[in-house]
Amino acid sequence: MLGEQSLLAKENTTVSPSSSTIVLVHGALTDASVWHGVITELQRRGHRVLAPAMPMRGLASDVARLRSFLSTIDGPITVAAHSYGGSVISDPDALTPAVRSLAFVAAFQQDSGETAGELNYRFPGSKLTPDTTLVREALDGNDLYLRPEHFAEVYAADLDPATAAVLAAAQHPINPAALDESFTGEATWRTLPSWALISTADHSIPTEALRDMAKRAGSTVVELDSAHAVPIAHPAETAALILAAAA
Repeated sequence: MLGEQSLLAKENTTVSPSSSTIVLVHGALTDASVWHGVITELQRRGHRVLAPAMPMRGLASDVARLRSFLSTIDGPITVAAHSYGGSVISDPDALTPAVRSLAFVAAFQQDSGETAGELNYRFPGSKLTPDTTLVREALDGNDLYLRPEHFAEVYAADLDPATAAVLAAAQHPINPAALDESFTGEATWRTLPSWALISTADHSIPTEALRDMAKRAGSTVVELDSAHAVPIAHPAETAALILAAAA
């Protein structure tokens, strides 16, 4: 297991611009803005970065959306994902042959036949419960939100209250049916090198679940004292992990 300081030291040796593209995939309850601080760090080091918007209406449709997006990119690609985005990039149908490495940031590393919902409750500790969530009817299914009064506690405990309140008000919901979808075929992390950032104060995806998934994937692991909103709370450390994957 790499420590945070050793990873940052490694990153400092690979700051020259790269010909590869880094694609950042957001998860549920936030949109691509979750990556803004990370994008700043990566662009400052000369990297080309893209962060597509994901519809989050179903795992299969999100997988198809990401593959379509990746197919428009020339040259090698590193893909990083946060939270539910990890389920998307675990599906072999999501990636093109140009993808060379993966980074999972407090993210699901889902396997064939599994679901994100099952993985989230395989270990105790998640505060994503019926008491903290809210489901609203939508034209194309249902929308799952965190109740605003619980958003900071469950998702963003180490952000200042004003920032957490803004995130709570601007949530990008997910159709909860997506969390019960699985895929077939060999998971991407079984054949591609992967890195995993483990948030040790996570009340969305339990820390032990993150550790277990990263261990079976053989990922290079960095642990960080953070709640689930790692890309926002720790953009420099998150960027360092992604740069290690891109290197």
